Amino acid sequence: MSLSDLKQELRKIADPERAKNLQRFFKTGPGQYGEGDKFIGIKVPELRRIARNHKTLPLTDLQRLLQSKIHEERMTALFILRFQYEASPYENKKTYVDFYLENRQGINNWDLIDTSAPYILGHFLQDKNAKEREILYKFAESQDLWEKRIAILSTFSFITQKDFIDSLKIAEILLYDKHDLIHKAVGWML
Repeated sequence: MSLSDLKQELRKIADPERAKNLQRFFKTGPGQYGEGDKFIGIKVPELRRIARNHKTLPLTDLQRLLQSKIHEERMTALFILRFQYEASPYENKKTYVDFYLENRQGINNWDLIDTSAPYILGHFLQDKNAKEREILYKFAESQDLWEKRIAILSTFSFITQKDFIDSLKIAEILLYDKHDLIHKAVGWML
């Protein structure tokens, strides 16, 4: 199956009325956190189903999807990336993590981060030392809303292993952040 097949599948089940509601829900208006994001109106379970059907797409195609203005295309790319990461042997996982980090400009809404950061970056860093986890602190100190959310949400993977240290330290860094999407993420991890 090809990238064009995937896009065609998405267009077949697009729901313009649902898309209008999603545009409002994800705050895509001028000056809002999701400004410029476009929706075509597809439910998450459908995106996962389509992603499973296309889970062998090469990273070059996933990169194209992550560069799309269509939110559901980016979400589908992240589901595929997650499937590929999970199926890969340990020695290949860094390839997917590097790809994730290099393409994070397309991972620019809370749902995209919440369904990917803990399961790719967070999982990868679970057995790593403090030096290798420094990227989370760099992101927590960033001015970029989405990097900060990636930082705290990645620690969810640590929490599942009863490792709370980084979650607490990053929560402390983000304690006075002004954005409600960071407050919610920190509160969830706490």
